[in-house]
Amino acid sequence: MIEMFKLIKEDFSNVKKNDPALHSTFELFFNYPGLWAMLFYRISHSIYKKGFRFLPRFISAVGQFLTTIDIHPASQIGRRVFIDHGSGVVIGETVIIGNDVLIYQQVTLGGVSTSKGKRHPTLGNNIVIGAGAKVLGNITIGDNSKVGANSVVVKDVPADSTAIGIPARVLKRGYDKTPLSHNKIPDVNKEIFEYLVKRIAVLEESLPDNKQESIHKKDHNLDELYENFIHSMD
Repeated sequence: MIEMFKLIKEDFSNVKKNDPALHSTFELFFNYPGLWAMLFYRISHSIYKKGFRFLPRFISAVGQFLTTIDIHPASQIGRRVFIDHGSGVVIGETVIIGNDVLIYQQVTLGGVSTSKGKRHPTLGNNIVIGAGAKVLGNITIGDNSKVGANSVVVKDVPADSTAIGIPARVLKRGYDKTPLSHNKIPDVNKEIFEYLVKRIAVLEESLPDNKQESIHKKDHNLDELYENFIHSMD
């Protein structure tokens, strides 16, 4: 019981220390549903570990109703975990979360199977899960990693990495000490498109002049077909 209250106190202190939007302690009681969701979780999890089932699920349901955040009491959540702008977050039964993890709104830590046993993700320490991200299945997100907003992660992410996309791919390794750094996540589609345009230009320049004339004619015909197609939709 003492340990539970220490964790709750630490949760509140963590927000006061790290959230620049907080201007007074009074705001904690009204503007931080993620913090209150963690409070309900700490209580229900403590009871769940004693072998009770209905009461912790009931407490969890009350917390979900008040905060729109669904945390199963059987999940294992470490210290100083903060759900920022909490709304629509789902944390499944067998989820394991380490320390100092930041989770944004609309995140799902869910499963891809209805079988018993470990079927939800394991998150290490110092992790950021961007808004709307879905981390699914019995996979591991390594320490110091980031998951980009709206990404769908279905495979392990190594430590010190950034994963983005649907399905998510690891694009960067090497720990970035900046807590958020969402602005540094690359635009994969844009980069691939730019690569293809430059590659086509290289191929066109390497062709003989007589071949280029034939390609330009075909390209002109394709442009006309495309314009006719666009105008037909007006």
